[in-house]
Amino acid sequence: MEIEALREEFMGREYSQFSVLVEKGRIAQFAKSIGSENPLHFDDTVAKQGGYRDIPAPPTFAFTITLDAGQSFNVLEDMGVEKTKAVHGEQGFTYLGDICAGDVITGQQRITDLYDKKNGALIFVVTETLLENQSGDAVANLHSVIVIRNG
Repeated sequence: MEIEALREEFMGREYSQFSVLVEKGRIAQFAKSIGSENPLHFDDTVAKQGGYRDIPAPPTFAFTITLDAGQSFNVLEDMGVEKTKAVHGEQGFTYLGDICAGDVITGQQRITDLYDKKNGALIFVVTETLLENQSGDAVANLHSVIVIRNG
């Protein structure tokens, strides 16, 4: 894969919009998996007393939304890259609002950069995914980097 051809073909590409209903049980499962015992993530009464609409998701839960929506391999499949030649290189989050149980989160993944290193041996694909709730309020922007072994 030559970087200039990849840039020409894939730079700015947007993938199908997706929507996911955020369920209390999924938040609790995620909170347990990260070792959280914070009652905010398990008890809607505590959450509402804390000023939330409903049970809030822990901060990195936003990535789980993209996984649940089947977004993980869009880019690799589109580029015809075997999964064994790629690794998840980086993940970043910009938090813009709360994600709570009962929200319907909508997002769309977009390729924002493509570059290579080591004389083309490694290809880096940068994506952004803006997540919005059912009211159209932005709640998170996810920044992800996929590293592909070229050759």
